[in-house]
Amino acid sequence: MTRAFFSAFLTTLLVACSHPLDLQETPVPATTLYDYRIESSGGTPYSLNEFANAVSDADVILVGEWHTHPGIHLFQAQLLATLAERRPATALSMEQFSRPAQPVIDAYLNGDRGEHALTSYTGKWPNYASDYRPLMEIAKQQALPVIAANTTQNIVRCLSSKGEGYLDTLPADKREHVARQLSSEASPYKEKFFSVMFHGDEEKTKNQYLAQIAWDDTMAESIVDFLATHPDFTVMHVAGAFHVEEGLGIASRIHQRNPDLKIVIISPQTEDDPLPNDVDDYRLIVKPLPEQWLSEEEMNAAIGKMRHSSRKSLNCE
Repeated sequence: MTRAFFSAFLTTLLVACSHPLDLQETPVPATTLYDYRIESSGGTPYSLNEFANAVSDADVILVGEWHTHPGIHLFQAQLLATLAERRPATALSMEQFSRPAQPVIDAYLNGDRGEHALTSYTGKWPNYASDYRPLMEIAKQQALPVIAANTTQNIVRCLSSKGEGYLDTLPADKREHVARQLSSEASPYKEKFFSVMFHGDEEKTKNQYLAQIAWDDTMAESIVDFLATHPDFTVMHVAGAFHVEEGLGIASRIHQRNPDLKIVIISPQTEDDPLPNDVDDYRLIVKPLPEQWLSEEEMNAAIGKMRHSSRKSLNCE
């Protein structure tokens, strides 16, 4: 990609969907899945440039997402491009890559490996090409570091299956793929998780929570460790909304490790389903994704199929 082409690419990203962001003085409903509006917790709308100004002193910007939502992924790409243009000391951190992928990502960013290596040897998510490639390409062209922040899917699944004792069985090189400490104590986040996930088996739900916080603690630790060696950087981290919203997941674990870091949180929501009034997250207003299941029977069949596939691929040796 030539520099001229990249400049045109950035212009397209920054201009796309400008009508709800730059031309409206009051909030307007998103009309397509590609539209979005960013606003404060109190409802004040921002243009993309105004928002970049508002978060310019943040150490960490946590961008929650609904995976595969085109409007949210467009916002992520536009925000990263804007931050990169304004502040070269910006890093991208991603839930979608686990720590073992870091050497391949670095090689790709440095121009030593092609995209085939990136997509073949990193355990990339299946929607990489449609949703995360723009972020990676912006980072590559602007020479931004990319942090493979997450733990591995296998560790998460084995924690869910075997419990916290599983970590003691890992060899040293594999133990480094997950946070040094998991924050499993009582907390509002744990209460929220149990209220959503508890179905009568307390031990099973406890292990599922361990798997959940393996994500959160590992991503938080990866960000804090990066900033410890790059204190002048701002880190933009993308992750699922549950990990981000209300400051209960990743943000709380970042503050446990370094309470001095300033964190900005962006949570997606629809016009009709706002976050609680006492939450200070910036709000990314988008249209809802299509319903995935139209009946409980359809949902249970799909979940059962996914669980069967997960058990077949489980290797906790």
